[in-house]
Amino acid sequence: MRAARDSRELAERYDVVIAAHAGLAQRLGPLRENAVRHAKAFEELGTSAGSASPSPKSPAPTGTGPSASAPAPVPAKEKDALSGLAAAEREIAGRRLEALLDAPAELAGLLASVAAAGAAHAFLLTEG
Repeated sequence: MRAARDSRELAERYDVVIAAHAGLAQRLGPLRENAVRHAKAFEELGTSAGSASPSPKSPAPTGTGPSASAPAPVPAKEKDALSGLAAAEREIAGRRLEALLDAPAELAGLLASVAAAGAAHAFLLTEG
């Protein structure tokens, strides 16, 4: 399921930024954990609906987890790294909002909720 994969890749992106900017770990850790929880929720919903299989495990906070696409290089400035994470959150939230239009009710509700969380994360990343 793409939504679960997006969340796993987002968690990996947080890992890479945290590895490059250790001073951001406390601030980014909760947002990363939300991405992991979102991936699990999508996997569980997909499994219960029979439309996806769960991943073997959630991403570990190593910054070196496998990804379908290599994460973008982390900017040297913390502010730029945060802006990159905010842009990723906004992009994924937008895809989720588009996907919910054709999704079954339970998946649409989850997509909408997680998209709202992504928008909130983007705000926190740029305003904090």
